[in-house]
Amino acid sequence: MRAFDMLRQAPRAAGRSVGVFAGDVGRGLLEISHNTLALVGLVAIAAAVFALGRADVRGQLEVLALEWLQTRQEAREHASGNLLAAVAEPGAVSRATAADLSALTRQQATLATWISRRYKVAPEPIGALVQEAWQIGQRAGLDPTLILAIMAVESSFNPFAQSSVGAQGLMQVLTRVHDDKYESFGGKHAAFDPITNLRVGVQVLQECIRRAGSLQDGLRFYVGAALLETDGGYVGRVLMEQAHMRGVVEGRSVPVGISNAPAAPAPTDNDVATPTEKPVADEQVALLR
Repeated sequence: MRAFDMLRQAPRAAGRSVGVFAGDVGRGLLEISHNTLALVGLVAIAAAVFALGRADVRGQLEVLALEWLQTRQEAREHASGNLLAAVAEPGAVSRATAADLSALTRQQATLATWISRRYKVAPEPIGALVQEAWQIGQRAGLDPTLILAIMAVESSFNPFAQSSVGAQGLMQVLTRVHDDKYESFGGKHAAFDPITNLRVGVQVLQECIRRAGSLQDGLRFYVGAALLETDGGYVGRVLMEQAHMRGVVEGRSVPVGISNAPAAPAPTDNDVATPTEKPVADEQVALLR
C-alpha cells in the first residue's frame, strides 16, 4: 500500500522538481540579462561621454545626424511628390534682375512702362535696367536714353541674344574681343548677366565715342561700320529710338508702335534713282564691338 502511494506521488514530485529547476534557470537568465543590459548601457554612456568630450568627434556626429535628417526629409518629400520643396532656394531672388517700379523716379517708371509695352517684356526687369542706365549714364557722361536705345536696337531687350558673329547680350558686345572687360565680373559668362552686359557695353560705347570724336561717329565705331560706306541705317535707328524715349521722359505722348525709320523726303524731279543699298553683313558691322 505504501509503495503504491509512493508511485502515485512520484509524478507530482517530479513536476515540482522540474518547476524548481526551471525557476532557477529563469531567474539565472534574468539576472544575467539584467547584468548584460546594464553593462551595455554603461558602455554606451561611457562612449557618449567620451565622444561629447572631443570637439572633432562631436562635430562628426552632428554632421552624420544632420545628413540622416536631411535624407529622411528628402525621402518624405519625394514620396509626397513635392518637387519644389526638394529644390527650394530662398536666396534665388538675389540673382533676379528686377526692380519695383514704385522705387523708381516718376520719369524712370514712365519710361520703363513704355519700354515694357513697346517690346513686350516684363516691367520689373526693365525697371532695373532703366535704373542702372541712369546710374551708369551719369558716371559715363552719357544720356541714359541713348544707352537704352542701343539696347532696344541691338537686342530688343533680350539678355540672351546672340548675333551670327558672336555679339552677345543686351548691348551685343563681342565677348571674345572684350573678354578682358568681364574679368572684374567673374569671367566671360557674365555677358549673360543683364546688368554686367549693360556696364561693359557702356564702357565700349564710351571708348568708341572718345576714339571717333563725336556721338554719331562713335555709334558707327560701336557697330563696326567706321570704315564702311554705310552703317545700314544703324545710327539713324538708334537716334530715332532715343528721341522717342526722351519724348516719353519729357512727358509727351509717344505711341508704343511708333516706327524708328526716319521720314523719307518728298521726291523731286531732280532726284536720280539709285540702287537700293544692301544691308551690311553682321561680319562687317560687329567687328569692333
